[in-house]
Amino acid sequence: MADRKILYLTKSVHDLVKEYPELVPLMKELGFTRITEKTALNTVGRFMTIPKGAMMMHIDMGKVIAALTAAGFTLGGSFDGASSPAVKEAAPADERTAKITEYIRRLSQGEDLEKVRADFVKNFKDVDPGEIALAEQSLLKGGVPLKDVQRLCDVHSALFHGTTKAEKIAAAEAKVQESLGSHSPAAMLQRKDGADGLYESLRAIPGHPLSLLSLENEAIREQLEKVKKVLEEGGNPMEELGRLRRISLHYSKKNVLYPILKINYGFSGPSDVMWSVDDEIRDTLQNLEKRGHQSAALRETPQWKERLSSALTRAEEMIYKENNILFPLCAKNFTKEEWKDIARDFDRYEPCLIDPQPRWQEAFSSEKKEISMEKGIIHLPTGELKVKELEAMLNTLPMEITFVDAKDMNRYWNDDGQPKLFNRPATALGREVYTCHPPKVVPMVRQLIDSFRSGKQDLFDVWLEKEGEPVLVRYMAVRDKEGTFLGTLEMVQKMGFARKHFST
Repeated sequence: MADRKILYLTKSVHDLVKEYPELVPLMKELGFTRITEKTALNTVGRFMTIPKGAMMMHIDMGKVIAALTAAGFTLGGSFDGASSPAVKEAAPADERTAKITEYIRRLSQGEDLEKVRADFVKNFKDVDPGEIALAEQSLLKGGVPLKDVQRLCDVHSALFHGTTKAEKIAAAEAKVQESLGSHSPAAMLQRKDGADGLYESLRAIPGHPLSLLSLENEAIREQLEKVKKVLEEGGNPMEELGRLRRISLHYSKKNVLYPILKINYGFSGPSDVMWSVDDEIRDTLQNLEKRGHQSAALRETPQWKERLSSALTRAEEMIYKENNILFPLCAKNFTKEEWKDIARDFDRYEPCLIDPQPRWQEAFSSEKKEISMEKGIIHLPTGELKVKELEAMLNTLPMEITFVDAKDMNRYWNDDGQPKLFNRPATALGREVYTCHPPKVVPMVRQLIDSFRSGKQDLFDVWLEKEGEPVLVRYMAVRDKEGTFLGTLEMVQKMGFARKHFST
């Protein structure tokens, strides 16, 4: 009995492989193809269980159990609900997810919230954010329409209020604060466990994406209260509603998280459900603001006020779901390099109701990537392109492009083989740009390029008509990130399409 191999289905794949290395070829043969990738094993594998992975990859769990048993493993815990005689422990993740899914489904069928909540409390001491996300996924895969899951997104948050680890610990912190009568950090309980402790540690890093999103949520909550107060007092909420509309900036940042959860870690629920609810809240607030500005009388109607009140409630519920489901789920799964990429992405977005927006300096200390070329591929800080792809892209642009370098030499123009508004002879490449102009305009061209070189101006537009169509000729100074002058870009574009567009 001493050499019996007990495999606990509730343990992570990472821990199981560490304990039993012989699992790797067996699991790969069963269809868990990424188990041989060290990066995947050390990231996704740290939270992924065998049942959860089988469900996500559509692998028959019965086949998995048979293979594991045939390989000499004794399964600890239970997959089908029956307790193992060898081990007494909590239900595996797949069973818990199935139960959570059933609770949400019962709510969707109109069952009393308190009755469902009572059953939930009987069976669970806590619930992990990932399990809620998987429950949503299970509903979608089971055929529940997306619109119904979106509606449940608001309903089921009421079910889980006070039951997530984060919520319980937050309540415990509040009680400690109350008993000590202190608001100092030393009085706070320290959280070290699971996704919640990790979420808190990341949120404490100034400028970290989770810190920014949490700060924005606090500001959004305050703004929601301001709009509510004006409504309650019977005042005009338009000014405060206008500020609240900046919530769209916060939701835009969240859109960076959703695809990473879905593509890299298999959690499609937040992307399929939360993203859609975000859009609905944003669009509703936009519509209410627009119509409220159009008619003061409309703002006084019960219907308009009710719609606004409902939107405020949904936005408030979304804050809860972010703080207790989405953000801990991201904290548990995302790598440090992914967070750095996200931080750099966030830096390009406007802050939502917070000013200034702090920066996570560690993410930007390694931001610079060298430009290089290897085997016909140009590697740039924001991606890579094959040379033929770059050429095709430049030739696809609906304009004639010419680049003159810092020494005023013609270096490049695009050519799609079609007739041009301004012909450019191949013999002009490598010559000074001034040799392409009549002597009478050369002084003006020199003056323009000199003004670009000195930094006096960066843009000069010339409008003209050619072949009966308006044409824009735009000259632009080209500079690197340090502001060094690299040359002049000329862009020639027919603009007749704009006139046609606005005349219809």
